[in-house]
Order: sequence, then C-alpha cells, then structure tokens
Amino acid sequence: MCGIVAVAARRDCTDILLEGLRRLEYRGYDSAGFALIDREGQLSSHKTLGRVAALEAVQLATPLSGGTGIAHTRWATHGAPSVANAHPHVIHDRIAVVHNGIIENYIELRESLIREGYSFTSQTDSELIAHLLDKHLNKGASMTDAMYQTKEKLEGAYAIAAIDMSNDQKLVVARNKSPLLLGLGTDEFFAASDPLAIAQYTNDFVFLEDGDVAELTANTYKVFDANQNEVEREVTHIDITNQAMSKGDYKHYMEKEIYEQPEAIMNTINGRIGGDDVLDNIFGLGSSDLFAEVKRIQIVACGTSLHAGRVAANWLSAIADLPCQVDYASEYRYRNPHVDKNSLLITISQSGETADTLAALSYAKEKNYLGSVGICNVPTSSLARESDFVMFTNAGPEIGVASTKAFTTQLAALMLLTLSLAKSRNLNPMLRTRLVNGLRVLPEIINETLELKDQIIKIAPNIANKENALFLGRGIFYPIAKEGALKLKEISYIHAEAYPAGELKHGPLALIDDQMPVIATAPESEIAEKLISNLEEVKARGGVLYVFADPSVTMDVKNGALISMPKCDFLLTPIIYTIPLQILSYEVALLRGTDIDQPRNLAKSVTVE
Repeated sequence: MCGIVAVAARRDCTDILLEGLRRLEYRGYDSAGFALIDREGQLSSHKTLGRVAALEAVQLATPLSGGTGIAHTRWATHGAPSVANAHPHVIHDRIAVVHNGIIENYIELRESLIREGYSFTSQTDSELIAHLLDKHLNKGASMTDAMYQTKEKLEGAYAIAAIDMSNDQKLVVARNKSPLLLGLGTDEFFAASDPLAIAQYTNDFVFLEDGDVAELTANTYKVFDANQNEVEREVTHIDITNQAMSKGDYKHYMEKEIYEQPEAIMNTINGRIGGDDVLDNIFGLGSSDLFAEVKRIQIVACGTSLHAGRVAANWLSAIADLPCQVDYASEYRYRNPHVDKNSLLITISQSGETADTLAALSYAKEKNYLGSVGICNVPTSSLARESDFVMFTNAGPEIGVASTKAFTTQLAALMLLTLSLAKSRNLNPMLRTRLVNGLRVLPEIINETLELKDQIIKIAPNIANKENALFLGRGIFYPIAKEGALKLKEISYIHAEAYPAGELKHGPLALIDDQMPVIATAPESEIAEKLISNLEEVKARGGVLYVFADPSVTMDVKNGALISMPKCDFLLTPIIYTIPLQILSYEVALLRGTDIDQPRNLAKSVTVE
C-alpha cells in the first residue's frame, strides 16, 4: 500500500527521499510528501496531491534541505486523496510522522485525544500517531520512549517513521504487521518499506520484526524489541541492479515484464529439476518427507495469485491425486474451515506482504495443518519468514501494478510443487518425466508466444472501443479466463467478466451482441470440442469472437479472429495461454491512453486488510 522512506545522513537527504518515493510509487500514488529537519534545527515539509512528480515540482520551486527526513507516497484508506490527508502529518511545526497500515481503534483514540483538547486537520487514522507522540514528548519522554508509549495504544498494522525538532539528528521508526526495514550506509542510515527504495545507496539491510523500534542517526543505529531490550537483527546483503529498476527501451514496466517471462521462468525452474524428475527437498530441508504424508491441500491467496492457485488445484488433482480447496485469503478465516488430518496449507503472494494472506497464514497456525508452504517472489518477505517451507519464484522485481511475470512464475513454482508431491507419493513417474521435459522447453515456447504480438495488435482496436468484454474458458482454463479479465479491467478500465464456457447458456448469453467482444482460449484437449460448441452459440447470436487456439483447432471465425498458439504440453498450456491475454490487455490500454503501470485506485502490494 503506502510507501515509506526515511534517512538520517550527514549530507542533504532530499534527493534520497524523492528518489525513494519514485521507486516506491507502485505502492500508492494518491499523494506524496516529505518532511525534514534543516541544518538550523527547523522542521519543514512539502505535500502534494497526486504523483511524486508533482512533489518534485514543488521542491524545485521552493527548495528544502536537511540531513534527517521522512517521506511517504500514499494509497488512500482512511480519508479521500487530498493535501490535508497526505503524509507527513506535522504537529506544531515540531513533529512529523508517516505511517503505512491501518489503526483499527483510531476512532476511540481520536475521540479521546479530542476530549483532551487536541484538534485534527485530516480524516486519516495516521494523524493521531503524531498527536500521541506529541502528548508523550510534552510529558518529558524521549523520542524512543514516546514511540513505545504510543504504539502501546495502537491496535492494527503499522510501519511508522517520525522525526522531532528537539531530536533533530534522530529518526525513530516502529513496525507491527507492516513491512519496514533499515538500510546501512556510510555516514547515513535509512528506513524504507521495500529495499528497492534505497538499493542504489546500500546493499545491506536489517529487516525489523513485529514490535521493534529503531533509532537512526547519521552515525549509527539501534534496534529495540517489543520489551524495549536492545537487540541485534541479522544484516542481509541484497544486490538489486539499476537495470532491474529501469524500463530500458520499453514504454512501460508492464511491457518489459511481459517480455522478461522466458528468463523469469528459467530462473524459477533452474536448480530444481534434474534428469527426468524434480529434485528432492526443493521447498526446504525435510519437505519431501513431509510431502509424503500429505492427504489434502488448502490454498489461500488474493487476486492474481488466487488464479494461480485455482490452476494448481487442477494439477494437484490430476498429477498428485490430492483433493484441493482454494479460498480467497480475505474470506478464509471467516468460514471456520474444517482441516482434515494431514492437510498442507499453501499460501501464494508475489510480495510476501499481502495482509490478508499473512492473516490467513497466522490463523491457520492455530489449526491442525501438517505444515505450510509459501510461494513468493521476495526472499526477505514476511511470508517467507513465517512459512514452514518456501519456494521463491525468482522472477526479479516486478514494478508494474498489474502482475505478469510474477503470475507465470507462480504457475511454474506450483507445477514444481505438484511434481514434488507426486514424487513423494510415488505417483505418475512417466507423467512427471514428461512435465519436467516440458518445463525445460517452456522458455523457448514462451518466446514463440511473444511473437504473436503483431497479430494481437491488429485486434486490439476492436476491443479498445468497447466498454465490456467476456472471457471464456473450460476446466483448467477457467482461471486463465479470470486472469485475462482481471488484466483487462485493471489497466484499460473496461468492465470484463470471466465465465466457465459451459455456463454461458445459463445467463451470460443474454449479454451477447456485436458490442460484446468474447475472448476464449481453446487448447487441444478432450474439452476443446465442447468449447467450440459454446463459441458457436456466441457466433449464432452475432457475437464477436477472439480465440487463441491450438493449431489443430478448426473454427470458422468470420466476425473476430482465430490466432494459432505454439504447441505445448497440455498441462503446461495455462502458462502459455496467459501471455497473449497479457499482451492484449496491454495493447488495449495503450490505445485507451490509461496509466498502465499505475492504474487508478490500485497498488502493487496490498499490506492492509
């Protein structure tokens, strides 16, 4: 959600703060701001509505400078996007606070502070943190003690960074259930929501734990645990190249990330298959032995990751002979789920910081699961730390809000999980060999698929001028249809819906006319014939069809287009058939002139429930 970057340095930190915000803008872009303490010990700030570029313009017009500062880019939760609701929240020109998360008891705390004479200028839950700090500082507490006293009152998730004019060289931060890390430099120390924000200044990071409070100055840093004991947290070295952060010659990050998928898939499978089979213990030491005991699977995830989970449910049944339940992470805790003996929990999250998924994992620990497996792209994430076993997709940084390579690498990782479970259960050795060999050639087939771009560009205008679209799929391709619809609505703002093709005649057929483009995937399979029958129903009612199909599929598409896909092992085709839907969504959004990398109302990492 929101992004935080903070610095305590000997040099002027304004450029560091602004560059950090640019790199964090994928987390939110409703408003932006920064506050710093100048060399005379005075606190000053700038805030703007909208993107970081607007904040840069204000800084250019009225330059501020200082060595200790905090900055924030906002995705609105409490309070509409406005300058008043933008962070930092500044109290008495003395205290400035930025916050990511949601304070669940903010109404109670706000009312209590109002009764004490405090006044509020925003509608956010974050402003009360600044008032609470002010209250405790006025009673003589140090900045660090004031932070502890403040967070004792807070219920919910938060990452906080604060500065105080009377402690002009000190930056204090706190974390609870919201990502926050420290960066270690020379004569400067940093705090941020994501290593990407400060990767050009340091490769050494300290990941704070829930309950931690940290003090930072230009000279040193200290970390204190929930009991106020000074502790040493492990220093993690991470190399993030500027190339990974650059769009290169591409117009958008999303376009770049679509075309990075062959390499990303290769990175996912490398070192995890050998000979004719998947290798043992690729999910962690002891995972293969535990997998042998598994009798049932529970998957929880959100958004695109959920679609990956629904594909995997089909694989787990067909290849590993395991029943599988798939739930929205946001709903899982509220249905009092029954957990059968020897059930395995699988959580999927690109960032590993998705609040609903982490909450589901925490809830599941109270249940009788055999263990938990996390699938994510970020080795330093909360999901990675809290899961019993984990596989990193190794997709590299994904900046575009609409997920592309993260999704296909999740699918590849989930296929590896399926094969690992099948191997541990001594099932389907010939099928495992077939799929391992299929994974090896998958990057090459993806490259062939990317060459369909010119054909897709030709059909994009016919969809770009519509306001609705229908995606159809059967069996394992229904989740792919849902992912295609999600991509289109995310970045083009076209209302798109996905339906199992067999259900078309049970309602959605009423929507079919020449203004409703219908996009379908038709790989060669036993259900292809049935799917073609469903598509004929669309044709008969004047619908416009765009079908991505195996070369063996024949169909007379007079109104629309039939695009032949590269040949691929049927069980791996969901990965392949996802890609033209990504390209189609991108090209449609390009024609409609939307903000592709930062679509309205969305953020990359959803760290609030």
